[in-house]
Amino acid sequence: MSAPLLLWVVLLHWATGGGFVRGGRTWQHCTDLRPLDILSEVVPAGRLARGMRVFQVQGLRGFQLAASRPRALAFPASRLFIHCDRFPEEFSIIVTLRVLRVPAKRNEYIFTLMAEESPSVLVGLRYAPHKLHFLFWSQERAGGWQTRVTFPNVSLSDNQWHTLVLAVSGQSFSLTVDCSIPKDMVVETPFPAFLSVKRAIFYLGNRRRRKGLFTGLLRQLILLPGADATPRICAAKNFKEATLAVPPVLQDLPAKPASNEVLKYPYETDMKVTLGSPPPCTKQEKAQFWFNASRRGLYLCNGSAWISMLEVKQKLDYVEEYQNLVTNSETMGIEVFTIPKVGLFAATANRYTPPGSAIYKWTDGKFVPYQNIPTYQAQSWKYFTIGKKIFLAVANFEQNDRGQEFSVIYKWSRRKEKFIPYQRITTHSARDWEAFVIEGEAFLAVVNHREGNNHNIDSVIYRWNPRTGLFETNQTIPTSGAYDWEFFTIGPYSFLAVANTFNGTSTKIYSHIYIWLSGSFQLFQSILTFGAADWEVFHIGERVFLAVANSHSYDSGMPAPSNFYAINSSIYELNITAQMFVKFQDLLTYSALDWEFFSVGDDSFLVVANSFDGFTFSVNSIIYRWQGYEGFVAAHHLPTVGCRDWEAFHTAEGSYLLYSSAKEPLSKVLKLKTT
Repeated sequence: MSAPLLLWVVLLHWATGGGFVRGGRTWQHCTDLRPLDILSEVVPAGRLARGMRVFQVQGLRGFQLAASRPRALAFPASRLFIHCDRFPEEFSIIVTLRVLRVPAKRNEYIFTLMAEESPSVLVGLRYAPHKLHFLFWSQERAGGWQTRVTFPNVSLSDNQWHTLVLAVSGQSFSLTVDCSIPKDMVVETPFPAFLSVKRAIFYLGNRRRRKGLFTGLLRQLILLPGADATPRICAAKNFKEATLAVPPVLQDLPAKPASNEVLKYPYETDMKVTLGSPPPCTKQEKAQFWFNASRRGLYLCNGSAWISMLEVKQKLDYVEEYQNLVTNSETMGIEVFTIPKVGLFAATANRYTPPGSAIYKWTDGKFVPYQNIPTYQAQSWKYFTIGKKIFLAVANFEQNDRGQEFSVIYKWSRRKEKFIPYQRITTHSARDWEAFVIEGEAFLAVVNHREGNNHNIDSVIYRWNPRTGLFETNQTIPTSGAYDWEFFTIGPYSFLAVANTFNGTSTKIYSHIYIWLSGSFQLFQSILTFGAADWEVFHIGERVFLAVANSHSYDSGMPAPSNFYAINSSIYELNITAQMFVKFQDLLTYSALDWEFFSVGDDSFLVVANSFDGFTFSVNSIIYRWQGYEGFVAAHHLPTVGCRDWEAFHTAEGSYLLYSSAKEPLSKVLKLKTT
């Protein structure tokens, strides 16, 4: 081909494809250097899209996105790229945002640009814990492929405003966070020189689906073609507040109107709203608001406590498996607790001595191993505090290597950030500890199950001596193969219930409720039980209930029943007039070992630990829902194996149940899915 003809073909290509000439406009119109405000396109004329709210935090306003339909937060790319349909080859993206705590292994999209009928991301920015990912579609190979540039060690989840500047040019990518030292990267795959955005759509805070929705606040999202915006942003005195373009609804409120005028934006008020975990509520925070995203509630600080102003009541929809927690060995009991300013923990009471029992810490949305403690067929843990001191007591069922039989109280060391031995107490096949306070004095009660083959022995209540800093024997109470203590108060009265399990010949024996009178516990009421393993007290409105878990029916002097383990467990209600607990409801259970009461919104639930049906340990445990006049009705059947204990707990991410298995070294965390 001759040179003139070749030149003509090249010029024709540019003329028809959009190189030097496109519709009479020059190439510079594709990169005309003006800031392109992505946020403002979603709120034209100040009208918020469905699922958008405005919040003011730390003096700055931002959008919160909660769209049930991600397409509501979208607009065609042609609204930004007016003169051509190609993404600029060199550009900066400026983002001002406030990130909430993002769970581990979760990505949240700040924005995406996607082809109309394709699931691929042409250009996008997403945040994961301690990472920022820039995505783009490369077409150097046939069909194209998704390219990701990852900036590690980018920590934004501190409930503070941050301004990011991402500058892109060919193979060079530079990220500046709050005008700190830039993070520069050179990658093998360059950003494409010709990336078509024809029929493409911008999505704000998502990638066209609910998964990965951005949960924080967005104040500024700018695309600046053809320039590195870092010098312009970092020239501001307060770089976190520096702006190139902010939607009008996020700018400062207009001047105070005259008495006969109204505010320009009636849905926006000059109030302080805090997001995230519960902040302190003192006189300093009085009249400030806190938005609880997990419960979708707005609260007002009255100077001492957060008062609910508006809250969406949650409903339990279903239960899903969330985490398989591998334990040191079979787990006889669990205790979930929170150490202030440290975190949420779970202690498992494990069967075998080496390696003993374990403490797990809730980290990035999961329980992870934190500390191992030597125990001897541990049965349960009890967390409690005395003043500023933090304790964790373990009930050991067997003797140690030296033939000594004792249970141990551990104390939290703030310096070492772990539990260390504090006091050893002689026990006899201990099953359970219960800690409580009466008239300002601290007590600790241990359940002694048996001594040798003798099940009819004393269990002991210890009183804290503030002078010596130790627990000392205060009272002994006769028990029969006891499994559990349950302390509760009703008005000014204190009660202690014991679950008696076996007297040496029968499980059909009386369990007792004691009342505190004149400095000691005295018998209040006796209730016939069948291998009682647990008491659970709970309140529904003004009503007080007490549930017993009956494990099996056995009597050496009576004919054997068809099934020892299929037996009713009972719920009792306090009758004020009769001054006693009366039976309210029987529920069929299968060697029940534990009850756990919990609430979701306005609904109340009981979950039972069914452990054995006479044939197999693989038996469903059941969640019962409170139905008022009908009592408790089965709502969810949960597959469990040798279920021994249940614990309910809450985090900022939601509500959970944790169950332990006495037949396999595996406990499970279940998440309560709500609507």
